[in-house]
Amino acid sequence: MSSHPSATTVDAHRLNLGEAGFEVAELTAADIADYVELVSSAYRGEGSKQGWTTEADLLDGQRLDAPMAEAMLAEADSVILLVRDTRGRAVASVYVREPADGEAYLGVLAVSPLGQGKGVGSALIDLAEAWVVERWNAHAMSMSVINRREELIAYYERRGYERTGEVEPFPYGDERFGVPKVDDLEFVLLRKRLS
Repeated sequence: MSSHPSATTVDAHRLNLGEAGFEVAELTAADIADYVELVSSAYRGEGSKQGWTTEADLLDGQRLDAPMAEAMLAEADSVILLVRDTRGRAVASVYVREPADGEAYLGVLAVSPLGQGKGVGSALIDLAEAWVVERWNAHAMSMSVINRREELIAYYERRGYERTGEVEPFPYGDERFGVPKVDDLEFVLLRKRLS
């Protein structure tokens, strides 16, 4: 990949991650097991408590399983970007969905606890935002974050995302998304204008 000034923003962001020793590629079926393990390590279980994105104090159980990941991969209107380190280990990922009325969606941003604090998550968000603008002509990005994750919401707010005032219910009773430890979970919707 060229770092020539005519390179697209998407390619420039890929290059920035590449210069830091990471490889970015679209998720394939061969990556599913690594992807599920990565997402689990970032959000659930004792290991996730090494990082600041853990949901382990709010939810038990799984965050994602192979059938769910395969269904996400099969969606015609979305892409999952996977970041691997120089040893081939999956260290970060992000899911983006094509715009509806110009607004793309960002979800399942995961950075391994071992990779947190190194700028990988921020670089991947930059890449995702550039991706939806340049590939899909998005003018905004939205996401949903669990309401009890104030530190995470504040992180996104520092990156230009704003609370919309809208909330969505948490899927209580559907253990594919975890087993809640508290009874007041819901999703806060955030949005950022991109262009």
